[in-house]
Amino acid sequence: MADGEDTFPGQSIVTEGEWAGWRPCVGSDPFEDQSGPYYTRDEPDGSVVCAFRAERKHMNGGGFMHGGCVLTFADFCLFAIGREALKDVHAVTVSLNGDFVGPAYEGDLIEGRGEVIRAGGSLIFLRGIISTGGKTMLSFSGVVKKVGKRDAKN
Repeated sequence: MADGEDTFPGQSIVTEGEWAGWRPCVGSDPFEDQSGPYYTRDEPDGSVVCAFRAERKHMNGGGFMHGGCVLTFADFCLFAIGREALKDVHAVTVSLNGDFVGPAYEGDLIEGRGEVIRAGGSLIFLRGIISTGGKTMLSFSGVVKKVGKRDAKN
């Protein structure tokens, strides 16, 4: 994406507070709106970092982050990481694999980073790491399938 171009169109970069410099990712996916809020930030090398702050709603009965929450965030990360390859198309997750490595707790900053391994005609292969406090929580990989062009209204 060109410098300053929206990762998530219509979302302005936050200018103050904890999320200054980040772009909120709301309004395009109702489930992610409910499970987030999630944020992205473009890095100088052209990659993207995704993040959210762990809240009570993200915890399981044991007091640490629910595995389903971590996988939901990993799925979000697939699309943010693959944004260039997915520009102007709708896509769906074909597969998402994860290895749980460590926990997260309420109040932790959760970050996701990754890379596109291969972008073919209709399939994009990606991998990444979700971490908190510099410690890995989940290593993940996934495949996303392009399913059609976006029209002007979505």
